[in-house]
Amino acid sequence: MNKENKAEKIWYALYVKSRTEKKVAVELEGTGIDFYLPLEKRLKKWSDRKKWVEEPLFRSYIFVHITPKEYYKVLQTRGVVKYISFEGKAVPVPPQQIDAIKIYLSEMDPILNEDQDWEEGKEVEVMSGKLTGLRGVLIKAKGKNRVKVEIEVVGSAIILNIPRKQLRIVG
Repeated sequence: MNKENKAEKIWYALYVKSRTEKKVAVELEGTGIDFYLPLEKRLKKWSDRKKWVEEPLFRSYIFVHITPKEYYKVLQTRGVVKYISFEGKAVPVPPQQIDAIKIYLSEMDPILNEDQDWEEGKEVEVMSGKLTGLRGVLIKAKGKNRVKVEIEVVGSAIILNIPRKQLRIVG
């Protein structure tokens, strides 16, 4: 096995042409590129009907999990505009943030233990589970404590429901 085969894969966020997320996903799949397109179900209403459809969680963004060798192959994919970058260099997305998105899309609101009074606005850190080490801000919504996790790479935020027993207040 040579060094290229051992190269570690890194997550990156791609900016794609508007409303082409699913088409780009098909293109990436066809070229063998490992990708993640977070989709959520939404109820769409038309004048004559209602229908559940899957839409991208982040419009115009797809995540790719690639080796350095695949970097330019991704850019040649139809519909891909660019990597999300800072000072001209593609910014890696921490795997914990990809896991956070997956958990957000798959979980139901858990029943939270009300044994302590947690203060809104405090920074919290996940102490156990797949999201260990991830930090966010504690907020209250509908009477339940939630962790707001900033996904800096795409400039968006998602709200995760994480049981308090998995959290600690930072500082």
